[in-house]
Amino acid sequence: MFIQFVQFETTLTEAEVMAIAEERAPQFRAIEGLVQKFYLKLDKPNHYGGFYIWASREAMAAFRQSELARTIPSAYRVVGAPDVDIHELLFPLRDDAALGDEAA
Repeated sequence: MFIQFVQFETTLTEAEVMAIAEERAPQFRAIEGLVQKFYLKLDKPNHYGGFYIWASREAMAAFRQSELARTIPSAYRVVGAPDVDIHELLFPLRDDAALGDEAA
């Protein structure tokens, strides 16, 4: 599995960011190979992020080439280029069932 951590600054308010995230969530739920996505509010004002868990490098690469991925900067009015870190997951502390229970 692979982890993708995206951080960005926006000109939007928190309420606007939340509305866009909720509106686009069904599209993310439909992505094959996306195990989980966490929406994040970062410590700096107007900074948000996404923490993605991918089933494979191929699933992550396919998403990064998709229209949905390409529209993230415009949808969220991202200032500058987002920071993107990608890491291979060695193992989870808890099993998938526990992750699903906590995320609900």
